[in-house]
Amino acid sequence: MEVLKVSSKSKPQAVAAALAAVIKQGNKVEVQAIGAGAINQAVKAIAIARGYVAPLGYELVAIPAFTEVQINGEVRTAIKFIIKSITP
Repeated sequence: MEVLKVSSKSKPQAVAAALAAVIKQGNKVEVQAIGAGAINQAVKAIAIARGYVAPLGYELVAIPAFTEVQINGEVRTAIKFIIKSITP
């Protein structure tokens, strides 16, 4: 599964393009974000990606969950979104 890490400075269009590319290959994507700003950018990217793939017949499902990630030796709690297509 491809993992995309999103920060508050990430451009939603760029994340969406990467997300859509992985979905078109038939794979799942995990989008990770830490903090309100990063989560905001991640959610925008998911919405934009849906716009990219919906005309091609893909319907996206986003499953939110908590995960722990290690940054500079410190364990942090992140939100992850597991994105998959239920079609085709």
